[in-house]
Amino acid sequence: MTTAARSLPTPTRPTPTLHAHTGAPVTEAVLSAVSSAAVDGALPAYVYDVGHLAKHLGRIRAGLAQAGPNLSVLHAVKANPDAGLLAVVARHVDGLEVASGGELAHVRGLLPDVPLAFGGPGKTDAELTAALLAGVERFHVESPRELRTLDRLAREHGIVATVLLRCNFPLGEVGEGSGDGAGSGRAGGLAGAALRMGGTPSPFGMDPETADAAAGELPRLGGIRFAGIHAHLASGLESAQCAELAGDILGWSRDFATRHGLPLEEVNVGGGMAVDYTRPGALFDWEDYGWRMAAVVERYGPVRVRIEPGRAVSAYSGWYATRVLDLKRSHGSWFAVCAGGTHHLRTPAAKGHSQPLAVVRGESSREQPDATGVPVTFVGQLCTPKDVLARDVPVDALAVGDLVVFGMAGAYAYNISHRDFLLHPAPRVLPVGG
Repeated sequence: MTTAARSLPTPTRPTPTLHAHTGAPVTEAVLSAVSSAAVDGALPAYVYDVGHLAKHLGRIRAGLAQAGPNLSVLHAVKANPDAGLLAVVARHVDGLEVASGGELAHVRGLLPDVPLAFGGPGKTDAELTAALLAGVERFHVESPRELRTLDRLAREHGIVATVLLRCNFPLGEVGEGSGDGAGSGRAGGLAGAALRMGGTPSPFGMDPETADAAAGELPRLGGIRFAGIHAHLASGLESAQCAELAGDILGWSRDFATRHGLPLEEVNVGGGMAVDYTRPGALFDWEDYGWRMAAVVERYGPVRVRIEPGRAVSAYSGWYATRVLDLKRSHGSWFAVCAGGTHHLRTPAAKGHSQPLAVVRGESSREQPDATGVPVTFVGQLCTPKDVLARDVPVDALAVGDLVVFGMAGAYAYNISHRDFLLHPAPRVLPVGG
């Protein structure tokens, strides 16, 4: 599938919202900042529209409000640790999830009072100790060994750690035995999921047999307080699928707790909300999800339900802006060589898509474009044919000096990129809309 873009004249002042042919928007604030940055020589740059993010988060919270106070939201910091974005996110969520000692220190330095959960595999003794001393509220425990280590460290410091056992159970078994029809137990309900992790060999979480063994150790662990279950079984789900899976996870968790005689206070059903880079205008339906989750939350009464979105929160509020350095035709195909590349924006290479984009005519571009009405592949400056940002994008007109603004670059973008390859300069970071 190709991504389309159109060429527009460079504005001398902020202009109305710009849309690429894909429907991916470039906000007025972003367009103005990109145009100014081009004049100042400040491209490539990431542009984060914090006003856009705040409005998006407001819509998310409005949709989730239908489910009542027993549904809370943690945001996964790994999606984007940018300080400005996190400050906005923290005002709209119930806490943040960190997955390393580095993220823990980063967030505590920025937001010392925000509630935290600590997840991720391979937590070291030093990281667990730092988390205990930092007052982390929830530990998502990945293995029996980690559980025992956390118990030992907690007792050494006179602390009781509240834990959720992260479990990885087969999707076909989810909800079986719940007795109330809450869980469908149908893996087919996740058709089209971008990533399915439930029931497959994985370094994440515990399979049912291992989780049973961990539960058996709990009575002997004085530094541990069991609060519930964490499960992240699939990604790329639409609202109905997400809510169905949440109900299934809750049903499995209730059965698990009952079988082991454990109180079930809380279940974290993960994230996995769909973000489709080939359809940038098709946002996850938070209103429908909130309506469906209201029934799920009511069914499980006093159990607190937590969701943990990441990409679906910040992806749409970030843009990667650059300029065309060279434009050439090779064996019948057009290539636009852009400043920067996948060492700044690895998302399209990692996920195998074309990043949605818009082309803005640059002040330094020639009056006559080099390429008109042809598909163009946008590449970067790296010495590898894999440095592709978007393939075969139909453009009305394109010339050296034009600006290219890639949308949906607010999550799993610069922070996952191999930024030191070839030692090119880092992109600027430009916050707007505040």
